[in-house]
Amino acid sequence: MRALIDTDVVLDLLMARTPFNKAAFELFALNEQGKFEGYVSASTPLNAFYIARKVKGDNGARQAVRQLLAEVRVCPITYAVLTDAFTLPFTDYEDAVQHACATAGGLEAIVTRNLGDYKNAMLPIFAPMDFLNHLKAQQS
Repeated sequence: MRALIDTDVVLDLLMARTPFNKAAFELFALNEQGKFEGYVSASTPLNAFYIARKVKGDNGARQAVRQLLAEVRVCPITYAVLTDAFTLPFTDYEDAVQHACATAGGLEAIVTRNLGDYKNAMLPIFAPMDFLNHLKAQQS
């Protein structure tokens, strides 16, 4: 399975935000083990760096983003993705871009803690724990 990991889940991992970091850590571990293909949109490393820098400092944020990029694939944000996002029934443009990015990349799901932001999604949307359970069920 190929899934987009939303920025909030990435931040849970990078910033060790409890109690959410446990599911994020497990998710990234399964990605590393090849149990699924984890993707982020091209905007996620930028946003993660900006936010993590406030807590981890410049060097810590750079190291965290480098590690992230070593572990996941990146969906490009093209002109088509940016314009397609305007056609989606989302109230938040950033969430629409995430969804359009995942769709353009042929991904099969989005993993996010902000389920309400994706209520009009055309892809399956999973909370991190639900996605972990889904992966475990597929492997049984």
